[in-house]
Amino acid sequence: MTFPINPVAASKIARETDYLYWGLLILSAVIIVIVFGPIIYFLIRYREGKPADRTPVRLPQNTIEITWTLIPMFVMTGFYVWGARQYFTIERPPPAAMEISVVGKQWMWKIQHPEGNREINELHVPVGRIVKLMMTSQDVIHSFFLPEFRIKQDVVPGRYSTEWFKADRIGTYHLFCSEFCGTMHSGMVGRVVVMSPAAYEEWLSKGQPGSTLVQSGEQLFRELGCSGCHSGSSVVRAPPLEGLYNKPVPLTSGEVVTADEAYLRDSILFPAKQIVGGYTNDMPSFQGRINEEQLLQVIAYLKSLGTVPPGLRKTLEDSR
Repeated sequence: MTFPINPVAASKIARETDYLYWGLLILSAVIIVIVFGPIIYFLIRYREGKPADRTPVRLPQNTIEITWTLIPMFVMTGFYVWGARQYFTIERPPPAAMEISVVGKQWMWKIQHPEGNREINELHVPVGRIVKLMMTSQDVIHSFFLPEFRIKQDVVPGRYSTEWFKADRIGTYHLFCSEFCGTMHSGMVGRVVVMSPAAYEEWLSKGQPGSTLVQSGEQLFRELGCSGCHSGSSVVRAPPLEGLYNKPVPLTSGEVVTADEAYLRDSILFPAKQIVGGYTNDMPSFQGRINEEQLLQVIAYLKSLGTVPPGLRKTLEDSR
């Protein structure tokens, strides 16, 4: 694979980012000509010993001041709005995206698909499908960089970050860590393989593990003893988890937070940090008992609880 100065654009976002980039370059070139063109002209025209009319010229100063204030202001505001729209598009994953888990580690990317397939330094995705990456780091700060898609996102220990793209060209593209993360940082490289939907399904079936991401999370949920308190039949009074994801949660402090991935992660590792209103701090911390990959599996399971009605889930649990 080659890595030219201007890599191929493998998505609509990449092409729109290129338009903004070239627009800024052209604007910079125009400003250079406007500023340095007259400077060079005056240096030559009015150099010492050159016969030239040096009679002072009366200029409409107010008109000039207003003009060179308003025109740059409108031009720069236009580029600001353009860039802001592009930024918010990149930072807001569309709904119904295929979510893939990514854990950065010195010095590799560990990736797991919803179907359970695992990869290291490779990411297989279907063309034309929105892919959302749920990312975290196991050790130091990394940065997930896909140059052909023009997206980059820091991956920080102790928090989740997201990144999304929709490939519209089949092919193999670069994957880099663009944050210096240690002595082997330069070797933390990989590739993104964009496949046709049929080829992707075939690839999934060939490497299909015994359980999906949600099933692995459900198994951990039971092995760690979480179901003993949070299941529908539990005699222990604990907050219900069905339908919790992305819903508001009132706390004993009077605050109301959203039960996103970060909240679920903190509730597992630091249960005393945000206690649900009406409950006491009885839950033990699982810090040191569960790693980042397992956390993503458990969180995937907790997110799935919102897609099954509580009554049906209780029936399913009782039937096991």
